[in-house]
Amino acid sequence: MDTVVPGGRGPEVGAGERADAVAALGGPRRRLAPWVAGAVAVVLVAFIVVLATRDPAAERAVSSPLIGKRVPAFTGATLDGQTYDIDQRRGKFVVVNFFATWCVPCRVEHPELVRFSERHNATGSAEVVSLAFDDSPDAIRDFFRDNGGSWPVIPSGTGQAVLDFGVSGVPESYVVAPNGQVIAKFLGVTDAALEALIQEYGVAAASAAARDRSGS
Repeated sequence: MDTVVPGGRGPEVGAGERADAVAALGGPRRRLAPWVAGAVAVVLVAFIVVLATRDPAAERAVSSPLIGKRVPAFTGATLDGQTYDIDQRRGKFVVVNFFATWCVPCRVEHPELVRFSERHNATGSAEVVSLAFDDSPDAIRDFFRDNGGSWPVIPSGTGQAVLDFGVSGVPESYVVAPNGQVIAKFLGVTDAALEALIQEYGVAAASAAARDRSGS
């Protein structure tokens, strides 16, 4: 299921930030094969260019080869020092949110994620995890302190996840069903859209289960 929502444009990324981001993404993979690091660097620079030139008023159809497939595996250390592993989150919906504190559309969508997260905290039926791009832990802590949100945040080391998910700009969010399957991609989310998606998925799952029972 593809989702169409307004996109956004982040501020221009400077040459120093671009170099730092490329270096961070290359990381230990450079020691394994130099050509892999070169390819990663090229992809990341292209990602930054897209992010810096995205039309804030644009509305485009969202497609992703991940929809209908298993969520790409990723782990990371969160701001509070815990280890987050997406493969350990089965049994609930997960909104995998790529963001940056310097991204204006990310700031616009944040209250929507806060509302969604707070509603589901009590039941544990859904959660948010944010993966930061080209940001600093201190800036992220300040952002969440000032704007709310208590979900896990992976502040660094997210470059491989950016590539595995095919992220082309921030904000981007991928909704993962309880069975680990990616069911939607959003360019900027709203609480209402996430709730509608979950309800639709529940209806479809119930219908499929009923058909299975009647056919058995």
